[in-house]
Formats: sequence, structure tokens, C-alpha cells
Amino acid sequence: MLVALSIRHLAVIEAVQLHFHKGFHVLTGETGAGKSIIIDALSLIAGARGSSDFVRYGCERAEVEASFELDDDHPVWDTVDRLGINASRDELLIIRRELTAQGKSFCRMNGQMVNLTMLREVGEMLINIHGQHEHQSLLKVDKHLDWLDAYGGESLAEVKRRYTMQYNRYKEVLREVEQLKQTSQQTYQMLDLYRFQIEELSSAQLKLGEDEWLTEEKRKLTNAEKLMDNVNGAYEKLYGQGAMDAVSLAVDRLEQIVPVDPEQFQPLVEQLQNAFYQLEDAAFQLRDYREQIEFNPARLEQIEDRLDHIIGLKRKYGSTIEAMLAHLEHIQGEVDKLENKDERIEKLEKEQAIQLEEAILLASELSDLRKKLAAELTIRIERELKHLHMERTRLGVRIDLLQDHQGVDVDGVATRLTRKGWDDVEFLISPNPGEPLRPLHKIASGGELSRIMLALKTIFAEVDRIPVLIFDEVDTGVSGRAAQAIAEKLAEVAGSGQVFAITHLPQVACMADHQYYIEKRVQDERTSTFVTELDEGGRVQELARMLGGVEVTEKTVHHAQEMLKLAERQKGA
Repeated sequence: MLVALSIRHLAVIEAVQLHFHKGFHVLTGETGAGKSIIIDALSLIAGARGSSDFVRYGCERAEVEASFELDDDHPVWDTVDRLGINASRDELLIIRRELTAQGKSFCRMNGQMVNLTMLREVGEMLINIHGQHEHQSLLKVDKHLDWLDAYGGESLAEVKRRYTMQYNRYKEVLREVEQLKQTSQQTYQMLDLYRFQIEELSSAQLKLGEDEWLTEEKRKLTNAEKLMDNVNGAYEKLYGQGAMDAVSLAVDRLEQIVPVDPEQFQPLVEQLQNAFYQLEDAAFQLRDYREQIEFNPARLEQIEDRLDHIIGLKRKYGSTIEAMLAHLEHIQGEVDKLENKDERIEKLEKEQAIQLEEAILLASELSDLRKKLAAELTIRIERELKHLHMERTRLGVRIDLLQDHQGVDVDGVATRLTRKGWDDVEFLISPNPGEPLRPLHKIASGGELSRIMLALKTIFAEVDRIPVLIFDEVDTGVSGRAAQAIAEKLAEVAGSGQVFAITHLPQVACMADHQYYIEKRVQDERTSTFVTELDEGGRVQELARMLGGVEVTEKTVHHAQEMLKLAERQKGA
């Protein structure tokens, strides 16, 4: 769960430190007091994009920090480990977000810098925000398939992964067939060029590293005379002019006086003997190298011609021999495709048929699973809607084949395969008995959409294990018994997770386990938002305000007290 939230210099918030608990939390206050800023802060923690507009006027940066306490088997820890973030499962997961006045963003997890993509991957496993207009996504038919698949969880996701991999293989073969069939006259003209290049590169008989060792050999042949003069001169100095003999005589002289003062002269004798052996070894190496020095103008000319040829090839085919050999391999493959085009097409078309057949089998398996899940989801949503005073509402999920006159034949229907399968999914609703199921986006009201979305969130909370659910005015467009039903459902969902709700309805606020009052104050001609966790007395006063408006009367206070007592009994029932 979310245990703490710190906000500094975000919009009209100067500094707020909040501590949260298990259960159902509500945020209340006057319109415009800044309740949505709390949601904005949590959105930033979840990986939403920020901007310099979030930074409080006159400040250098805005800072948001959230601390999460999670079970050690929560799936987010596996993601944290995979991303290389140092975190212990028996400690808090701390996420920090900073936005500068210049528009830069910095993200940290347990003090370690991460990018926005990494933050979003972790954040979406921790926080789910249902905004005031998110229920409008139910009106977008193209999103209905995603809702159904989300309900399917990992079992459907595995089938979908297998299908997607097979679909990609099929499309790859299909793409190659189409490319070969569309081969143009210009491509055939390229064939002559490819053949010329293959002949030129093949006849060159290039070898990896050849240019490097030829350059080395050229340097030695070019400097053969200089090498001979200096190597021979050094050797003569050591042997021809008696340098070695001089060292040997010095050793003999010192050995004669070692008995007189062994402590002084024995180390010197050993030092000179070592020097003699090292000089002798160096002299022998010089002699051997001198005998290998080659004066070969013909070989030098041959190397220079070869290097010039390689340089000329580099200008055409690549900056290195490795690149030229890679180019040779590529154009050989292209020539093979063009020269054996018909045979290649025939082979690929057979492969295409095999891949398509396998893709169809997996698409059918995926579709059958979706139909089974749709029936199950429909029953569960209707059950939830009964608790939300929509007991007469029937819900259905239409699953048809995506039709396309150029598609593949599936039971006599020209069907289009996509990366998600071949299903066209749409939610249907019948709000009143006796009416047929019709598209959700055509007849559902705003209040109905809010309750349907809450029903979906209730169900998905059991599937995705997201610990923090946030509802931003989910009760918009409802009142009376429906509002009470929403409040009871939010409290029920909070029994297995942590729920936050922004609300203006006292029916919802009274059902909360914890209530926070958000208000604006003007101090030193600056407006700031403050957040206060209310005790029982504070909750009574705030509920009375919500019931009676500006003026809080004895009657509204009494009504507020009764609402809290009834709510406690309701939650304890």
C-alpha cells in the first residue's frame, strides 16, 4: 500500500506531508481547493509526463515522493529486479519525481536514477487512476477488446503471445512473397550490377586483416636499409668493439677481491654477471634479426599494388575488409533470390500456407477463450451492477469475425487477421427489461457508465493485484441510492486493497475509513493548498458542510453524525 506522500512546490502546494492507512480514503473540500493536484502528484509517481507548468510559480523545481509497503511476493518486485534497481523486498519501495522550471524531469527509485519508461513500467503496477472522464473509454469500441483481454489475465495473455509470434512469422513470409512478386525491371538491371560486384570482390580473394599485415610488411621493406644499418651497428658495438669483453674483464677483476671484502663486492659481481648475460642475450637477438632483414624491391612493389587495389575496393564497397565481405555475402543472397525467383516464390507460398494454417488455429483458440471469458465477465459485471442499483440491467459482449473482402477464408467468411487476432468485440447493454441488447456507446448515460466502470475496476482489482486504486469523482452524474451504492462498493473494494476517492457527495465520504480535507489559504499574498487528515469531529463538520453548503447548522451536524454511525454499521455488517 501507499504509506506516505510528500509534495513540494507542485502547482499551488507549497509543502504537504501525508501518511495513509489501509482501507478506503476520501479527499473532500470546496471546488477548486486543489484535490486534483493530489491526483496529479500520484500520476507523476506512476510515470505520467510532467511539464514546467507543474512547478509552483517562483520555485526552481517541484518534488513528489511516495513510499510503498508491499508484500514480498508482489509481482512489481520481479520487475524492479529485472530493471536492475537495488531494492530489498522487506523494505519500502520509494519513488521520487522531480520537475524543474526548465521542463526537465528526474526519476529515482530507492535513490537510483531511472528513465520515464522504467518508472511507468513500475508505476502502472502500483497505482491505477480512474479519472473523471476515463469511463468515456467505454464508449470507444476499439478499446473493448483490450478490456476483455485484461480480464483474461495471464492465461489469455499466454495464448495471445503464441498467436502474435505466429502471426509475425506469417506476415514476414507474406511480405517476402509480395516483395519478390513486385520485382521491377529496375531490380533486374541491378542483377547485372550485382554480378559485376560479385566477380570483382570474389576475384580479389580478400582475407580478414590482410590490409593490416600488408601495411606492416611494407613498413619493414621500405625501411630495410635503415634497419640493417642500425641493428648491425648496435651488434658491432656490443661484440665487434669489445663491450662484452670489457664487462667480462671487469667481472674477473672484482672476483679476485671478493674474498677481501665479500659484503661489498659479491653483490657487485652478481650485478655485473647479470648485466653480461642480458647484454649477451640482446646481442644474439640483434644478430638473428639482422639475418632476417630482407632487401626485396619486387616484393615491396607487389605489396603496394595489392594495397592500392584494396583501397580502391574500399571506396566502392566498404571502409573495411569485413564490411566488403559482408556486402559480398548480401549481394550473393540477392542474386540467388532473383535468379531463382520462381522457385523461391513457390517455396515461400508453401511456407506461407503452413504459417497461415498455424496462425488460424491459434486465432481460433484465442477467440474461443475470449468467448468463454466474455460469458464469465458478463455474469460478474451484472452481479456487481446489482449492488450498484442497476439490477435490471443486462450486459452482453458481441464477438464477431473482423470481415475484410481481401482477408483469409474462415468458415466461408473473408476474415482479417491482426496482431490481436480476428475478433471484433463490443460491449452491449440493455438498461431496461424487455429491451434488446444495444451498443453501449449509443444508450448508456454518464451515471450508468460510471457504475459500469466501477464494476469493471472491482473485478480487475482481483486480477492485476494493483495495490492503490484512485477514483477521481467516479460518482459524477449519480445521486441518491446510486451514490450510496457506489460508496458501499468503494468500501468493499478497499477491503482487499487501498482505495482513494475524490468526492463531493456526503454519501460517499461517510463510508470512508479515513478522510482528508483539502483547502486553499492565502498567506503573505500567496495562495497555498493545505491537506488535513480529519479526526471524528472534523469529519462531522466536513460532512455537515457537504450536506448544508456554506452554513453549518445544528441539524446538518446531527445529520452528519447519523450518517457516520450508519456507515459504521453498514461496514460492520
